[in-house]
Amino acid sequence: MAEQLTDNRKTSLEHNKLQKRLRREVGQAIADFSMIEAGDKVMCCLSGGKDSYAMLDILLNLQRSAPVDFELIAVNLDQKQPGFPEHILPEYLSALGVEYHIIEKDTYSIVKDKVPEGKTTCGLCSRLRRGILYNFAEEHGVTKIALGHHRDDLLETLFLNMFYGGRLKTMPPKLKSDDGRNVVIRPLVYAREKDIERYAAMRAFPIIPCNLCGSQENLQRQVVKDMLNTWDRQHPGRIESMFRAICNVTPSHLADPAIYDFKNLEVDWRQQGGAVAKQDGALSEEVPAFERLDVLNI
Repeated sequence: MAEQLTDNRKTSLEHNKLQKRLRREVGQAIADFSMIEAGDKVMCCLSGGKDSYAMLDILLNLQRSAPVDFELIAVNLDQKQPGFPEHILPEYLSALGVEYHIIEKDTYSIVKDKVPEGKTTCGLCSRLRRGILYNFAEEHGVTKIALGHHRDDLLETLFLNMFYGGRLKTMPPKLKSDDGRNVVIRPLVYAREKDIERYAAMRAFPIIPCNLCGSQENLQRQVVKDMLNTWDRQHPGRIESMFRAICNVTPSHLADPAIYDFKNLEVDWRQQGGAVAKQDGALSEEVPAFERLDVLNI
């Protein structure tokens, strides 16, 4: 009996620690990127997966103690997937007492009709879903659309774009939609997926599986996810370092002339008796010019 009480106390402490860490990370992301401001009406897009459940849960928690007043509504897009348990989300959200809306649109049939068998459905599915949610947000006076993407999603997207798209980009924590009508935020941007998984199990969220993208095997994203998980196991700290890197970018040390003016870059050789001018903190002004040429292999 005593041993069971000790285990229960230990579990309770771990749960409390995890909840505080996720609250802190979400609060920090909101502050760093000015995600939520006084008077905002925030629409939490709820898919029925662990990430969106966790996002809504933490935002509701923060709402009670936030220094600014903001409104939260939960919105789910029922895409009419076969076997979708339509009762789960309404029952869960009603019990929470949060305002919610269920949008019913048969995008499932459109995706299955347009995408050839064996091809990934993610692209078309996400475009249809995005358009429907953007329209709903505008019609209901929503000022911010909250999505449940986390830190791992950002890193996976970074490598997907590099490996398959030849671009150095990922999901931004905050952005204006392409049509200019909405602002999208990602409050879980600092949170680790493995922490969200533990939190979802702790809170016993009624998870609903996806029969479209979530059921497809051998997706490029899954390949990248497996790669990152392997690195995380074999090289602790590497994932954290990579995420810090995308938050600490030096445009002058990449190779895109559209974001840095290489063409008009000049060095004043007369400065400090021949010392090279310092640029973006990469090279020291204290190194004489002849030593600098040697370093640069000129």
